Amino acid sequence: MRLAALLAALRPVLPLVLGLSLGCSLSLLRASWSQSGGEDQCLGGIGRPGPLAGGVRPEAADGRLGPGHEDFRPRIVPYYRDPNKPYKKVLRTRYIQTELGFHERLFVAVLTSKATLNTLAVAVNKTVAHHFSRLLYFTGLRSAKVPHGMVLVAHGDERPIWLMYETMNYIHQHFGSDYDWFYIMQDDTYAQAEQVKAMVTHLSINQDVYLGRAEEFIGGDEQARYCHGGFGYLISRSLLLKLHPHLDSCRNEILSVRPDEWLGRCIIDFLGITCVSQLQGQNYHTYELAKNTEPEKEEEEEFQAALAVHPVSDVTLMYRLHKHFSRIQLDRAYQEIQDLQMQIRNLTSLTPSGEVGLTWPVGINAPFLPKSRFEVISWDYFTEQHLFSCPDGSPKCELSGASKADVSEIIESALEQLNSRYQPLLRFSKRQLLNGYRRFDPTRGMEYMLDLLLEAVTQKGHSHVLAKRVSLVRPLSKVEIIPMPYVTEATRVQLVLPLTVQDLDFVANFLDMFAMNTLDTHDNALLTLLFIYHPYDAQRVNQVDVFAGVKAMVGELEKRYAEVKIPWISVKTAVPSQVKLMDIVSKKHPVDTLFFLASVWTEINMEFLNRCRMNTISNWQVFFPVHFQEFNPALVYRGEQTASSSTDFLRDGHFDRHSFAEACFYNSDYMTARTKLAADILDRDEVLESMEVFDVFLHYSGLHLFRAVEPGLVQKYALRSCNPRLSEELYHRCVLSNLEGLASRSHLAMALFEQEQANST
Repeated sequence: MRLAALLAALRPVLPLVLGLSLGCSLSLLRASWSQSGGEDQCLGGIGRPGPLAGGVRPEAADGRLGPGHEDFRPRIVPYYRDPNKPYKKVLRTRYIQTELGFHERLFVAVLTSKATLNTLAVAVNKTVAHHFSRLLYFTGLRSAKVPHGMVLVAHGDERPIWLMYETMNYIHQHFGSDYDWFYIMQDDTYAQAEQVKAMVTHLSINQDVYLGRAEEFIGGDEQARYCHGGFGYLISRSLLLKLHPHLDSCRNEILSVRPDEWLGRCIIDFLGITCVSQLQGQNYHTYELAKNTEPEKEEEEEFQAALAVHPVSDVTLMYRLHKHFSRIQLDRAYQEIQDLQMQIRNLTSLTPSGEVGLTWPVGINAPFLPKSRFEVISWDYFTEQHLFSCPDGSPKCELSGASKADVSEIIESALEQLNSRYQPLLRFSKRQLLNGYRRFDPTRGMEYMLDLLLEAVTQKGHSHVLAKRVSLVRPLSKVEIIPMPYVTEATRVQLVLPLTVQDLDFVANFLDMFAMNTLDTHDNALLTLLFIYHPYDAQRVNQVDVFAGVKAMVGELEKRYAEVKIPWISVKTAVPSQVKLMDIVSKKHPVDTLFFLASVWTEINMEFLNRCRMNTISNWQVFFPVHFQEFNPALVYRGEQTASSSTDFLRDGHFDRHSFAEACFYNSDYMTARTKLAADILDRDEVLESMEVFDVFLHYSGLHLFRAVEPGLVQKYALRSCNPRLSEELYHRCVLSNLEGLASRSHLAMALFEQEQANST
């Protein structure tokens, strides 16, 4: 009994004891083998250790790897700065891709001519330009008018060989260090852009690649082939870098009529690389079009799989080819979606949640689940004529524009899906949309619920009217990174602050924040004050200057910071139009000045100034931030202690979407848009009183208008003075800004409740 009890007690720890014993025995046995192996001379002679099996070299006595293994262990390179050279601050980029030296994937060059620039080249631009991140057109002579949306490089000579030589030089000089692949095609070639992009993603970038339709030279070596220029060809970056030093020799020594033959002969003679049509499992499929070809009727497998088609004789044929191949890609995408949905259905039963976890539609993210009542996404109600959640806040508005097209498309899609599911037994036709609901789910896309009054017709001709509810989802499409011009944080920001008599109480706080966040930190920012005198105050400026106190504050700042100068400009007007004021400031600054049009209630900080620099791009984009407006503390706290503005300021305010007073833009962009405005209004200065700088850029420039909430741009509460002499829209926006800036609904409700309680007692 005692032995059985002892075994029962030791049974849980018995595996542990056996494991420890076995481990100790094996370690002792291994140690004895290692000691005896030190005397074995099979590894090499005495004092000369040879390589191990498989070619692995033993470590040296000091622990370092032998020769040939320098790349397998990281080495720390010590930093050394020459004391004789002046220290220069290194500007770090904000993008990892730039700092690590990554390259873009594909650059496309289209060879065109003056005769076909406005025909075939435009057709190429409309069919493939939106698929490639960078596409340039190269020609010998340019026409008088360049088509819109095309970047053209003219070399000044129509000779084909000269055009090819200059094009290769230009590509190497401007883009040789930025891209991994270079695709060269002619304007009479139709190329499937998505297929070209997919091909380069499957090719290794560390090889010399010359890929296209391989053609034999007339009377030349059978092994030497060049890539036919009519079907396009792909060149790797490494090949371009090796080829560039020999281009001048090729131009002087190689005689040819065709530019593609000349380039192929140059690559073969100096680099020994011939054109191939297949590489690393990727085939460059091409198809040569015959005369009077009907793309819709071509059923050859070679044509369906073609990556490039040549020759394209006219513009209409180019568009027909694009339509045909777009349909093939669309059908292929739908088939892939169906295959993926079937795989998801088959695998769902093996997941922990089972078929219950299968989302609808299959493969689309599940609907967003709110964690509180504040996160619930509301549904917008609509009919075929009206929308009951309008952008301006009105309860009902007419359904028009993009919203009307969206509703029409959704109804047509619902009918199409119903007919495809129930035909040929039933055929549905719409009588009326009874109710419509839609909402935007950020995790999946736009969702719809439609109550449709339908007429169902059977195969025998019997009809019946029924109401049916359908649910649809317009999923979010593929997210793409839009290439933007490179900007840095080193740009100087010129702050412009308009001041009126009503703003005098807030100037001191603005100047204090400006000095603390920019002058003390030596930020690259300057300030210009714009004193707006009323005509009555301007007549009495010699006796009583209403801005004398502000000028004294500026003088104190200039004494405190000896290297800082804060200029001011005096303007006399009864209607301080933002555009008129900006006209005055614009003429007094260089064209490359980056303006930040501020307001006196703004608290300037370095975080926002950096975003102003990064979000404003010359000749590309202007930035209109939506500042954060704090609520009236008298209504929010009602005599209690004000919360600190460090962590709780977002709880005690809102983003003022009615204000367009703050703006970041370059002077050159403003001058360009202002010139177009002047030609439109024809010296009618009264029109400027109804406009802001935002309206100028919106209607008279082709730039991107970036408007986003800016948590770094905070304004204290203040009751703005709305000028009734401005336009009705500007005055209305100012009043709405004041009303919405009082407090939140809960704070206003509590204030009314306390007021009613006080009145009742």
